[in-house]
Amino acid sequence: MKRLLTSVGVAVLAAAASILVAVSPADAAVGLHISGRNIVEANGQNFIMRGVNHEHVWFTGQTSSFANIKAAGANTVRVVLGSGKRWGPSTDVANVISLCKQNRLICVLEVHDTTGYGEDAAAATLDEAVNYWISQKAALVGQENYVVINIGNEPIGNTNAGQWTAATTAAIQKMRTNGFQHLLMVDAPNWGQDWQYVMRDNAQTILNADTQRNTVLSIHMYDVFNTATAIRDYLDRFQNNGWPLVIGEFGWQRSPSNVDDQTLIAEANARGLGYLGWSWAGNNDPYLDMTVNFDPTQLTEWGLRLFNGPNGIKATAKEATIFGGTPSPSATASPRPSASPSASASPSPSPSRSTSPSPSAPPSPGGRACTAAYSIVGQWPGGFQADVRVTAGTAAIGSWTVTWTFANGQTVTQAWSATVTSSGSAVTARNVSYNGSLAAGAGTNFGFLGSWNGTNAAPAVTCTAS
Repeated sequence: MKRLLTSVGVAVLAAAASILVAVSPADAAVGLHISGRNIVEANGQNFIMRGVNHEHVWFTGQTSSFANIKAAGANTVRVVLGSGKRWGPSTDVANVISLCKQNRLICVLEVHDTTGYGEDAAAATLDEAVNYWISQKAALVGQENYVVINIGNEPIGNTNAGQWTAATTAAIQKMRTNGFQHLLMVDAPNWGQDWQYVMRDNAQTILNADTQRNTVLSIHMYDVFNTATAIRDYLDRFQNNGWPLVIGEFGWQRSPSNVDDQTLIAEANARGLGYLGWSWAGNNDPYLDMTVNFDPTQLTEWGLRLFNGPNGIKATAKEATIFGGTPSPSATASPRPSASPSASASPSPSPSRSTSPSPSAPPSPGGRACTAAYSIVGQWPGGFQADVRVTAGTAAIGSWTVTWTFANGQTVTQAWSATVTSSGSAVTARNVSYNGSLAAGAGTNFGFLGSWNGTNAAPAVTCTAS
């Protein structure tokens, strides 16, 4: 253990120091803390994060999102803040913590300005992030039962990723020197994805750097982790070494090159690991938004997978006992060795959006009936994002096809959760392997990005099924 106590010449102080050393850091910790490879509350009860990221610094008016995230089933929210170097500064930390507590959510607070340092010239250093936390100390001290401090988001890019170890060590030690007793969270380099294994190979050094032994490591899983093997190999290394880990960000497998989200959440559930999906809304990208324009009644395909899946948030989240919830189980084990490369980054704030739904089409005359509803969920000069909801009629269906004709020269440029083809202005969308079979009354969504010029009227859509 580093930097515990130096020898002193006074016998009484030496005796007192020996007593302090005899107390394990976990036992002495205030509030949320590390015990072995688990996060536990002050009362020793295991706590497993199940939640999402909320882009607060760019959408400070979306305070209702805290209640909506809780209502969707989460027990944790990771809140994006700005230090003032690129975004913010976020001076409303006390209010953010209050919103978390009111809604019975554990609050992970992160500084986003550090994203991609070394590769992104505008990024802040981890030391600058620590200075921000010091400036907000009055709002944070005393909140150790409710708050985790994620020192800096994805603090090193792909340029000289090896600098991460020294920078992270210094940041942890500066936090402790300045009196913070909170559970600290540190993100991996390589835009959070650690494909060069700097965090994996230096994990023990980082954990040892914390005099309180109260740091959890955080991996962000995007395209680097597009196979079950890559996910399991990486998680095995941490599990086999007893290192505490949280999956602090991840997306979903819209295409084979994207993260295998279903394996990820199943493995996290089996191992007792926390996970926090990116993100509730605000990206203007259906690969990353869980809701349409922050509307909790309109979950995207990603939102449905994360909240309603068999290992998803609703099925596995346990509220923190500090709020009166029942305890989470302890982590379990299961081994393997190492992973594979290719990098992607965390998103930035998105352009403004608008919403304009179109009516549902009537049931098709042929086959077993289905209906489709077309909505424009985001629009900007020259481009837009649309969502189509397909719903089975009174009988189950095995496949579906949705067709429409654009009246204003729009074109589809990219689609997900459907195979979309165009012939002039006529567009045909067919189900993919995992969303064709629908029970009676059940529904699914697909979406696309498109281009437009002048007018972007929502077309009438027709659904046929078999």
